[in-house]
Amino acid sequence: MIRRLSPRFRAPTESSRAAPSTPKPGDRLTATSGDPALVEYEIQPADVKGPFNTTIPKTLEKKAELKTLNFTNPRELLAEKFHIDPALLTRLNPKASFDAAGTKIMVPNVAKKPSQAKVAKVVVDKSARTVRALDGDGKLISFYPASVGSEERPAPSGTLPIRSVAENPTYTYRPKLKFKGVKATKPFTIAPGPNNPVGNTWIDLGDGFGIHGTPEPQNISKTESHGCVRLTNWDAEALGKMVHRGIKVEFIN
Repeated sequence: MIRRLSPRFRAPTESSRAAPSTPKPGDRLTATSGDPALVEYEIQPADVKGPFNTTIPKTLEKKAELKTLNFTNPRELLAEKFHIDPALLTRLNPKASFDAAGTKIMVPNVAKKPSQAKVAKVVVDKSARTVRALDGDGKLISFYPASVGSEERPAPSGTLPIRSVAENPTYTYRPKLKFKGVKATKPFTIAPGPNNPVGNTWIDLGDGFGIHGTPEPQNISKTESHGCVRLTNWDAEALGKMVHRGIKVEFIN
């Protein structure tokens, strides 16, 4: 004998089963914080004032001919200001005019006070392509993705002390480095600026090695470097403000 189920206990049909909820864009970004991932920003006159470089040449020799290596346009400036790739900033604001003050755009919510923590040690993981800043108890203060060395010029091994920290540095090329594609037989210097090859911060480790920024944040951890540790400009700047001469930088494989 087959007993019929009471309507009260009727088995769910395909149509009555609850459909799984679809995560909304940005859900992961706010999973560990109640703050919004994106905020509205009104473009200021200083953002569009310049001066800007019309173009930045590809080769180091041609860059050395320029007196400045500024941003090329307001969009690039705003992208760096809000820690985002320019192409992604455009995707977030497809109809926006980035060169008009008063324009309101959506940007990543990166506004925060600079860290007051004291860094006691920096660890560069060459395999994981990361940089960690630790306090005196070994507690993590900051974590950054990085590009670390190459087969042509590997990053150092062991532990090196920080010799100095320079903001808005020039870049000097020496022929002994023998970078691929560089034909110069005499040293030359490239002017400072956010599009300088080492970005806006240089943390000197000696013998031509350092931790520095880059004008191409989209390539961090995806491409190799010329032996140095390359961070985004904003990460290099943040780390540079937390370290000083004498702090040890440990390279691990």
